[in-house]
Amino acid sequence: MTPRTGPLAGRRILAVFAHPDDESIACGATLARCADEGARVSLLCATRGEAGLRVPGSGTEDVGLGVVRRGELQQAAARLGIGDLIVLDHPDGSLTGVEPSLFRQEIVLTIRHLRPDVVITFGPDGLYWHPDHIFVHERVTEAVESFGASGPALFYVVVPHGLMTTILDTAVSNPGSPPDLSLWGIDPDAFGAYAPEPTLVLDARTHVCRKLDALRCHRTQIGEVSPFVWLTEAQAEELLGREYFVRAPVGADTPSCLEEMSRIPNP
Repeated sequence: MTPRTGPLAGRRILAVFAHPDDESIACGATLARCADEGARVSLLCATRGEAGLRVPGSGTEDVGLGVVRRGELQQAAARLGIGDLIVLDHPDGSLTGVEPSLFRQEIVLTIRHLRPDVVITFGPDGLYWHPDHIFVHERVTEAVESFGASGPALFYVVVPHGLMTTILDTAVSNPGSPPDLSLWGIDPDAFGAYAPEPTLVLDARTHVCRKLDALRCHRTQIGEVSPFVWLTEAQAEELLGREYFVRAPVGADTPSCLEEMSRIPNP
């Protein structure tokens, strides 16, 4: 294996999310930038996404959705430069029915195996109060906390309130966009409502195209009614090129590689 080079060479980052496409939506540009700057980026996904929606015309109607979405996730992970992909088989839409200690231990074992410097997951609002997302947030927090100060730094992804509304409104106003653009039927105002204020903003504008490429890999979820595909290049860079995080009060208490990266110029 060719040694990784760059300002983050030797660093390891683990992202933990609930469903295929969470990684791309939440922090795809950051993950791609970390990989390009030398970090080893890993992803743990709790479900195969079998209970999600299926965009009409995606050409996958004859295959089980969980199988298709796992394949989509593999493609998206490759676009983002993710080196290790772990997909568990917990029930999509019913994570709250999983024994908390079981999932927590799976995360603990993954951390022991991969030895990340940083773990990234959902914030306490789960982006938009999705129960699966909140369950993952709680278990990841407990898992990292169990390592004490010798463990990885933990960062929560947050979406500033109003950002998704701006994205939707901007896409709708562009010529040729369909009038029924939607964020999976979710009220855009739900994203970031009551989310904590970010403590770290990462500039990943140079990697927005990679984020969008990864999103398009999730073709059963990102169709022609997704506002993301109707943004111009300049709009996408402006609205999607910065990603927002809150450092959790558990885990390592020393400066992290994400904070170091925020000080590296991103031309």
